[in-house]
Amino acid sequence: MDTLYKRCAGLDVHSETIVACVLLGNSETNLVKETETFPTLTKDLFRLLKWLEEKEVTHIAMESTGVYWKPVYNILEDFFDITLANAQRIKNVPGRKTDVSDAEWIAKLLRHGLIEKSFVPAEDFRNLRDLTRLRRKWIGHMTSEKNRIQKVLETSNIKLSSIISDVFGASGRKLLERLMSNGYIDQDEVEQRIHGKMAHKKQLITDSLFGTINEHQLFLIKQSWMHIVYLEELILDIEKRIDDILIKYQEQVQLLITMPGIKKYTAAIIIAEIGVDMTQFPTSKHLASWAGLSPGNHESAGKKKSTRTIKGNPHIKSALCEAAWAVSRSRNKRLAVKYWSLAARRGKKKALVAIGHRILTIVYHMLSNKEPYHETPVN
Repeated sequence: MDTLYKRCAGLDVHSETIVACVLLGNSETNLVKETETFPTLTKDLFRLLKWLEEKEVTHIAMESTGVYWKPVYNILEDFFDITLANAQRIKNVPGRKTDVSDAEWIAKLLRHGLIEKSFVPAEDFRNLRDLTRLRRKWIGHMTSEKNRIQKVLETSNIKLSSIISDVFGASGRKLLERLMSNGYIDQDEVEQRIHGKMAHKKQLITDSLFGTINEHQLFLIKQSWMHIVYLEELILDIEKRIDDILIKYQEQVQLLITMPGIKKYTAAIIIAEIGVDMTQFPTSKHLASWAGLSPGNHESAGKKKSTRTIKGNPHIKSALCEAAWAVSRSRNKRLAVKYWSLAARRGKKKALVAIGHRILTIVYHMLSNKEPYHETPVN
């Protein structure tokens, strides 16, 4: 096989050690191999950097296992061309029983150009990823606490959720705060706290708030309520940092929000996960496959056995499926028409993935061509 990189290294990264194997030379006859093991403390990572520079290494490859590769990548990325490899794809050949041979195997594959690079975005996007993923996690925790409060209310036979569509909206929050402080609410207090549009429901709301709530249940509601308030503050802080990073990418954000179903923080997730430079992906099909939105292609003896989507990036996949669901509830939108057409034949879950795939394809072309979304009229 041809030698693409004459001075390369393979790194086998673990939580406590890094095995580095350097291969130097133009051909197999004069190949020089050197192997060294380094601890993973920061000072040792800089020693690894110095060692690789002394060997005049130009290209490095390592596996993307867990989070152990991240500190190594952060220190070495400005000095070498780094290939982050999919561990599953480079270990298909048996025979490597030790960490030393793993590092050597990675170096050999890199030397001959047999490792496909994983997509690693720039530092800005990596920071944005951390923030959008943490925001989503806190929103999930907040939803859990709201559900917990709903369960306690149902246990005490308070049927507020049967009368008010959003118990944690403006009127619902005022009612809950009064309920927590007093244990009951009379009709006059209900009237003072509900929105004007709900005035005709004041008697129903008053009746729904009459239950068997006791001190223990109030304590449980207060605990969850304090957690919700705390999480809301954390989410606001995260959103401020997200907005600070997005200042540099306002052009892309404004393009993305022209798409039905995509709001500012969905756009932030898309930018965080795929970046703004679409040349990282040769085609929109490559991007859809990477995101895990492409249908599977399991075919044998001329028979299709499965069309399940492959594993991909779960963060952008879930965000696009949420955007697809938002689109489905809009009127006179071509994507909504397509969703309901697919849902009737294939079911709602498959329709969501298909529309998410279509949204991602459109996003790819919007970012590539720097053009906003144009809605075509529905016949």
